[in-house]
Amino acid sequence: MNEHIKKFLNEEQDPKAIEKITNKLADLLMKNEEVGYIGVQKKPVTVFPDSIVLTNKRIIICKPKNLGFSMDFTDYNWEAVSHTFVNESLLGSEFSFTTLTDLTVSIDYLPKIQARKIYTYAKEQLELLKMSGAAPAAIVLQPEVIATVPEESFKEPAEVIEEMETEEVTDFTTLIPVEQSGYRDEKQFPDPIPDSKESDLLELSQDELFAKLQNYKKLLDNGLILQGEYDAFKKDILSKM
Repeated sequence: MNEHIKKFLNEEQDPKAIEKITNKLADLLMKNEEVGYIGVQKKPVTVFPDSIVLTNKRIIICKPKNLGFSMDFTDYNWEAVSHTFVNESLLGSEFSFTTLTDLTVSIDYLPKIQARKIYTYAKEQLELLKMSGAAPAAIVLQPEVIATVPEESFKEPAEVIEEMETEEVTDFTTLIPVEQSGYRDEKQFPDPIPDSKESDLLELSQDELFAKLQNYKKLLDNGLILQGEYDAFKKDILSKM
């Protein structure tokens, strides 16, 4: 048995599968990248099992094809991994992880001890990444390139207003609806209180003066008198209360 694969056979991994993977990884590992753990499927009838390789930089999923003569590799940097999971069952365990883009990747039929080792190693790498303060690769903001757009393109097209013939209004009473509520028994545009009526206000009770003030307030709220007119009415009435 080759010495370089012995350290990966801690939990009864298939030596043939480990040898094929390590031979392929020799050309795939980056500078300062080291393999931490290799897990191999243990299916009842599969001759060419899938494998998972965990390094100090990434997770690599290895899938044999062409009767084992070639292999597909898919890798995920630790910066892109958000969560890891282990699900144990009677037929073995499943290790899965999710990325920051909500992609879920899993490998099943792993021996339980291998799945637990993989999970532990993954948690350690994520914790180291967290302690180092490295920003997740999936959310690193890149400089935004903004195209220069002529200012004229932001201007809204001038609105075409169609001229309409207007008819001179001579009877303004037709434009202002008269409500039929109780307080509209008075004139729609009450005249300012003349001096001759001051004596009439003196004869009114406090409740009657208050009711009269309320009527003027309602006329103001409905836009039937101006604020200045209302203030004059209010001043006269309050002086008699």
